[in-house]
Order: sequence, then C-alpha cells, then structure tokens
Amino acid sequence: MAAFVLAASLTGCASVPSGGRVITGRPAEPAEQVDDPYVRLIPVSPRPEWDPAQLVAGFLAASASFDDGHKVARRYLTGTAGGWNPGARPPVLVFADRPRLEITEQNATRATVRASGDRLGSIGADGQYISDPKPVDVTFAVTRAAPGSPWRIGGLPPEARGGLILTKSDVDRAYRTVNLYFFAPDGGTLVPNGIFLPLVNRRDLPGQLVRALLDGQTSWLGSAVESAFPSGTRLRDVHVEDDTAVVDLSPQARSGDVERMSAQLSWTLRQLSEISRWKLEIGGDTVASRGYGAVQPVRAWDGNAPDGPAVPDQPAYVLASSGRLSRLTGDQPQPVLPAGGPLVRPTVSPDYRQVAGLSPSGDRIVLRDLVSGTTFRTVLSRHSAGTHFTAPAFDRDGALWTVETKKDHSWLWVVPRGGPAFRVTDWGLADREVKAFRLARDGVRAAVVVTVDGRAQVQLGRIVRDRSSGLEAGAFLPVSSELVDAIDLSWRDYATLAVLGRKGNDTRVLPYLIPVNGGGISSLGVGALGNPTSIAAAPGAPVLIGTKDGGPGRVCRQRAPRDTISEWTCPVPGADPTYAR
Repeated sequence: MAAFVLAASLTGCASVPSGGRVITGRPAEPAEQVDDPYVRLIPVSPRPEWDPAQLVAGFLAASASFDDGHKVARRYLTGTAGGWNPGARPPVLVFADRPRLEITEQNATRATVRASGDRLGSIGADGQYISDPKPVDVTFAVTRAAPGSPWRIGGLPPEARGGLILTKSDVDRAYRTVNLYFFAPDGGTLVPNGIFLPLVNRRDLPGQLVRALLDGQTSWLGSAVESAFPSGTRLRDVHVEDDTAVVDLSPQARSGDVERMSAQLSWTLRQLSEISRWKLEIGGDTVASRGYGAVQPVRAWDGNAPDGPAVPDQPAYVLASSGRLSRLTGDQPQPVLPAGGPLVRPTVSPDYRQVAGLSPSGDRIVLRDLVSGTTFRTVLSRHSAGTHFTAPAFDRDGALWTVETKKDHSWLWVVPRGGPAFRVTDWGLADREVKAFRLARDGVRAAVVVTVDGRAQVQLGRIVRDRSSGLEAGAFLPVSSELVDAIDLSWRDYATLAVLGRKGNDTRVLPYLIPVNGGGISSLGVGALGNPTSIAAAPGAPVLIGTKDGGPGRVCRQRAPRDTISEWTCPVPGADPTYAR
C-alpha cells in the first residue's frame, strides 16, 4: 500500500545524520544554494477498505507533505482528533525507517495500533536537530462510527499531537538545511545558525527564510549571539521581482539599526540562487542603507563575514627540521626566529606579532614576541599533577585558548594578550579528557576532540560572553558518529572542520571534512601521508598535515585546496603546521 506519490525527478534536500548527537541542521556551505529543485510528495487520501494499521501507515506517509497545512493528513482524523495543528515549523520525531505497525486491540468499532521503531532524534520548532537514538513505541487509537464504515484516527500519541512523526527519508526529502545569521558579541561578526526548514514550496522560500531569521536563533546558540531586529518585528511581505527581492518588515523595525539588519538579511538571502539584489522596506516605505543605498547586492556586507576578512595567500607556518619556527614560501620553510625554541605545536597570532606553543613535555604554554625579539616565556603552567595542555590557539583578539587535561578531567584556560591567564569556571567538559580545542573564527563556536566511553569524539559547543558572569563554554554535543579515535582538528571555514581520525573499522588515521552539524563526512583522500599527527586549515588555503615516521617528520599539503578528494604532496621537512587564523 502506497500512501503517497513523488512528483518530478528533482533533487536537493537536507540530510539527517544517522548517528551522533547533532545540534543543528547542516549549515550551508559558502557556495551552497538552498533553492535547488526538490522532490514533491503528493499525499493520498484514506481509502474505505483500509484496516487500522493501513490507515495509520497512510497518515504517517501523508504527514510528510506540507502542502495546504497538511490538508490531506487531516482527512485521516476524526473530529475529536481534528484539533491536530502541526503549524508551519512543527516539532518532529524522526524515525530511522517506517515504524513497524501492529494492531494490538480491535473490536467492531475500536482498535489500537502500536508503532514501534528506532528513533534517531528530533527537530524542534526552532529547526534545531538533536539526536537521541533509542527504541520507541507509540500508540494510535483508531475508531469508526459503525461496523463496516471507514476507520479514522481518534487519538494521537503525545509525540504527534503537536507535531509530526517522520522518517529520515521524509526529512531528507521535505526539508532544507539553511543558515540564519546573528551577531557575535563583538557586534560586527556574523555567526551562522544552521536549522532544518520544511520546504513547503520554492516560491515561499524567501519568506520562510526571513520569518525564521526574525524568529531568532535556536535555543542552542541562545544568548551567545544577538539579533539586530527589534523585538516584535515581523515580516509583512516578501516578493521577488526579476532577480530582486523586496523585504517589507513591520513598523517595529524602524527602531533597529538598518546597517546591522541589512547584514543579517543579506547573508541569509544569499543562499537563494534566484536573488542577486534586494531592497528593504519598513511599513511599506523603502529604507536605504548608508553603505549600499536602497537596492543592495545580496553578496554585500563581507565585512561581517563569519570567517573574518578574506586573506589572499594565507601564510602557513611549520617547525622546520631544525626546530625553528618557519614560514612557508611555496614548499620552502623560511626561518622566522633566529634559533630553535622550547616549543612544539606552535600558533601564530592573527596580527603575526606573537608565537605561542607547548613546551616539549606539554606541561607549559610558552609565548614569544616576533617583533621585539624577546625570548620565550612561560605564560601558563599546569595546575594539577599528571596533566598536560592541548595545542594552544589564538583568537581574533590575540588571546590564547588551551585546555589542561588528564583522564576524566579538564580545565579551560584563556590567556588574554598582555594579561594573566584565567580559568573558565563554567566549563561543560570538566569531567572529560580533551585532546584538542579550537575556537571558530567567529569567537562563538568551539570544536573539540573529547574522550567519551574510551573513544575520541568530535563535538561542538558555544561560548557565551556575559559582562557580569564572565565566560561560559558549554552545550557540547557530538557532531558525527562516523569518525572514531579522532586526534586533531582545525576549522577549514565557518561551516566545516578538517579532522584527523579513523572511520569505522579502518586502522588508518586519515584527513576528513566534517560539516559542523554532523552530516555526512567527506574523505580528503589517502595518499602517502605516513603517520599523521596534526592538521591545519584555513579558508581558501590547502589543508596541511604534520606527519612523523620515526624521523623529524614531514608536512603534507593538498595539491588543490578546493578539492574534496585530494592528491597530497609531502615536500616539506618539518612538523606541526599552522595558519595564523
């Protein structure tokens, strides 16, 4: 029995991860468009000959169609269940496959149908996906007015009364994953917030995107970011004329900052391929921005980019075979420091004025000024016996971040430029061993390699900066279950991590790209990489891998930075590659 048909041979969809605990829908890659053609489901109305189990199966299938406010799915319900109203962005319980259906009780006019299966997770009303895999049973009460009359659903399980029960395939077909953009605490940098958005129809996508943006960030990001839109701002209308979108906001927006609101809208709307320009209206009146006027290019506001300003020819650094910090010119390391220093895993500040790293034993963080020529000094020493530090990294403001860790415990430390180190007291991984910590360039999201049940797992968290209570680093959740025993990571761009790890039963440690939502990972190729130990990445630059094979080691790089499956070359004698941002 088929309760739906698929119209048009078109593709383009979201992707629900099959494992791991994922916090958001897949944020769109910088070049990804979310209005690609899609497969439309045409639901089938209930048939009079269907038994109770077939009726429930038909209802679940029809629920995956968002046409006309689930008009067809409502035909499966009696008047007592007719109050079912999922809404435009309903909460969703996601099953791996169609639930197994069993009629557990039945008489002439009443029946109970049990639906059982493997739950993958759920999508909240804000579009946030959270994985929580476990077996689930739900029951439907089915009734009919008299023997021989058609069955209808008279009672929904709690999981479906205010939302939907869908399969992974339903979500993959009916949803898009999109980025909404909100401001980091610095007030200028935008932070992507990836959500699952049901695709009702392509013509309404601009409106769906803007309404979702005005609804605000997901509960996971919460107070870590802010929106420029005044409270109560709503979308009056959005329509596309040729290649220009006209966005009309309610009068509440008049008290907002036009430049900041425009930046959020431009970055959100640029995911639609049909739009190249857009115009802002408030209460029907055209509003011009100071920077771009009344009609703005959709790819404006690059000064608010999540990865910061573009840096042509991103400089890379390595520890040469002599141990000296060196800058790569082509494949040739050019010494930056006159002599070797007591450090490994170096990191260079974004302004190229300082270098920091680990002491060879990993029990200290050392720092040196690259301009004045001073010697290395210790800025942080371990505070507990048996601990070591993760490789430190600078943030955009020149502060150093590192984790002091041992088995079953860790502490997050920050060393502000020119100030003393301090411990972040509100640290969500205090009872875990952490192998790597990297702050995103937006300063809000943090990626870690953390030990869970004996396996090293990639997780994503967020940093909340509060003037009264200080820093909070928490809400860490796994982004992928496909990699096991990850050893190092780096942010390739605002949407993607470059990670060294093992996949499944493979014994080799290899490089992979992981979308930060936990979607399907991509291999960066095999090649003759030897024994990889560290990885470095930056927007538009080749991924670099430090290897060791019993000698001083070599640094490998991608031949083509934008390739997914890469050829690798390992021409540089040295170790521990890094980028300055």
